[in-house]
Amino acid sequence: MAALSGDRSLIGHFSALEDPRQRSKVIYPLPEIMLLVLCATLSGAEDFVETRFWGREKIRFLRTLLPYAHGIPSHDTLNDVLNALDPELFSACFISWVDGLREDEPDIVAFDGKTSRRAKRGEDHPLHVVSAWATRQRLVLGQQAVGTKSNEIIAIPLLLERLRLTGALVTIDAMGCQTKIAQTIIDRGADYLLALKDNQPSLANEVALFFETQSQTCGGPFQTIDNDHGRIETRNHWVCHDVAWLTTDRRFPGEPRFPGLKAIAMVQAQVERDGKTSIARRFFLSSMPLDTRLLARAVRAHWGIENRLHWVLDVVFHDDLMRLRTEHGPKNMATIKHMAMNLIRSAAGKDSLKVRRKAAGWNHQYLKQIITRTA
Repeated sequence: MAALSGDRSLIGHFSALEDPRQRSKVIYPLPEIMLLVLCATLSGAEDFVETRFWGREKIRFLRTLLPYAHGIPSHDTLNDVLNALDPELFSACFISWVDGLREDEPDIVAFDGKTSRRAKRGEDHPLHVVSAWATRQRLVLGQQAVGTKSNEIIAIPLLLERLRLTGALVTIDAMGCQTKIAQTIIDRGADYLLALKDNQPSLANEVALFFETQSQTCGGPFQTIDNDHGRIETRNHWVCHDVAWLTTDRRFPGEPRFPGLKAIAMVQAQVERDGKTSIARRFFLSSMPLDTRLLARAVRAHWGIENRLHWVLDVVFHDDLMRLRTEHGPKNMATIKHMAMNLIRSAAGKDSLKVRRKAAGWNHQYLKQIITRTA
């Protein structure tokens, strides 16, 4: 990817992308294609036929941003270019751009995966993408597609290596509770909070037994209560910093040892609904000597990725209806939608994301302000 020459605008980052086409055959420049697809996606277009139609209707607006000397390409050209574009380079372009939007203060960064069920790489492999979510700013920091013969355990370290994480607290569900992932997080200058479940059975059993028999040694729990839609959830949080018994020499082959372990934690959630009560316990490992209040905030922030990222992609951007199925198209459109969501969220005003998306389609000045934002 070419240098950005200090241009922090999104259009400047598009200009730094490497065009996969033969230069002598290029009629529609790559930055024009990427800007068209992004603007149309922001404005409600959901496939390349709609994108072309939107572009032909809005050509005068688009020419206030880039020349579009040859007009708007066909939907087949749009499809071919998005399929051919290197998804790793495009993702790097996205990460470079969003890095300029981030605040300097460390954040809680949640990692989680989402499947786009109709966007497939072959009939048996729906697209699955791991995303990094800055919980305070509500920004997608980056994404990594999971390979067809791989899983999140492989994808998460690849994404970690590409992000600026110094000072952050990285939260991952039980799939990411791996010593290699924990070490990668520490190497990136961050701390981890990893959910602990049956993928680490011996360690999970020991931690569960400890809190069952000795939680009183950790001091009183921190309690939070939520009451909405007829559902009352009471959560109690415990943290224990005495972890020497978990970090001594291994007692049997293959026993997991987590680097930099400073705390173990438990969250007990009691849910009352329709006269019935259920209790669930979740356990965590952390390299940060966190207190119970920070534990409560981090656990809640992590699950926010479901309704502030995944839900928005499905309901506002109709991600589960995306039907791209060939080459790199599904991965690149996932990045486009993450760009669009970051831009919509950062727009001024208190309107819903759905209304902001419609406003981008109706109001040229509003759309231009979103697209040309530099920080």
